[in-house]
Amino acid sequence: MVTSRRSTPTFVRLAAHPLRWRLLTELATGDLRVRELVALVGEPQNLVSYHLRLLRDGGLVTAVRSSFDGRDSYYHLDLDRCANALADTGAAVHPALRRESVPLPVRPADLRGTPRVSVLFVCTGNSARSPIAEALLRHHTGGQVETTSAGGLPKPRLHPGAVRVLRQEFGLRVAGQLPRHWDTVSGRRFDYVISLCDKAREKCPDFPGDPRRVHWSIPDPAATGDADQGDHSIFQRTATDIDTRVRHLLPVLRTTRP
Repeated sequence: MVTSRRSTPTFVRLAAHPLRWRLLTELATGDLRVRELVALVGEPQNLVSYHLRLLRDGGLVTAVRSSFDGRDSYYHLDLDRCANALADTGAAVHPALRRESVPLPVRPADLRGTPRVSVLFVCTGNSARSPIAEALLRHHTGGQVETTSAGGLPKPRLHPGAVRVLRQEFGLRVAGQLPRHWDTVSGRRFDYVISLCDKAREKCPDFPGDPRRVHWSIPDPAATGDADQGDHSIFQRTATDIDTRVRHLLPVLRTTRP
């Protein structure tokens, strides 16, 4: 019997376990807390926490402390790392399966001819995270997705850091846009309601038509003193995170049927 000296790729070892695979697929839909994952997979909390730790150690999953309840953490699946790990796994099987780079999930033209989808992004102030997401989704889809943002306690204006990062990093101009309260869109039907703020997730009202609810746990870039003093890097990191999540949302929207 001949045995291979090559070790099993990390992604295969992690994803092959049935519970870890289930956790990965649940987190692929959005950020979740441990107790929510426990309810979804029907396993004890200590077992779920153990396998989450293995996924974190393997670099596939990250965790961030909830801004709504500091005793909680939200777990997030790093889809870019998963894509690269899958590419490396293929190369480990045979060089012909090597992929030099992972392509962007979908291009705007790919959404043409599909039913028009509507997405609402929410955060508390509607001054930074949700307007950034709104602008980036509209940008990446060429306006083919009906995109809106709102908040529970809207600020008087968009945060200058959000306006600046969209202009400098993506060439998008939103300076004339004003934050809005989610009550102003309460009667509209959306296919997706995506919260980018832990507090907004807890407070966000229901909308007609039972839209799909997704959560992205993203810290508020305007909540630090450095941001108020003009630290552009904070908004760059936030915008990069949101842009990555928006790009990964595009293939999901392509398969959505309103």
